[in-house]
Amino acid sequence: MALAERRASVTWKGNLTQGTGTITSGSGALTDLAVTWASRTERSDGKTSPEELIASAHAACYSMAFSNTLTQAGHTPEQLSVTAVCSLDRVESGLKITTMQLDVRGKVPGIDQATFVDLAQKAELGCPVSNALRNNVAITVTAQLE
Repeated sequence: MALAERRASVTWKGNLTQGTGTITSGSGALTDLAVTWASRTERSDGKTSPEELIASAHAACYSMAFSNTLTQAGHTPEQLSVTAVCSLDRVESGLKITTMQLDVRGKVPGIDQATFVDLAQKAELGCPVSNALRNNVAITVTAQLE
């Protein structure tokens, strides 16, 4: 049995390039969030894209995984700031999410830069979203102690 299941739904109207969609999450945290082809491939104009949502999910998941990894190593973080960049590229077979870049900056008392980087890499290996993407998307992590 799953530990948790979360849902989202999309209503799409029209064709791919001129159509529009709205995303609503089961929790109600996202309600009628606009998505279009242009927001995915050109400019966001206040709308989202699947790649932005994946980047958001990855940044949130990784921040939790890294916080846990640091704490288990005896270094409870004061603050972690994670940015995720999800890249959509045109490849021979069509469009593909090719890379995810995670950048983390952290305030962690009593730790040095080398240990911070080592634990950042270890946390990426334990991140459920990373593990869902692994072997299909190139994931890189940069980590900077503040």
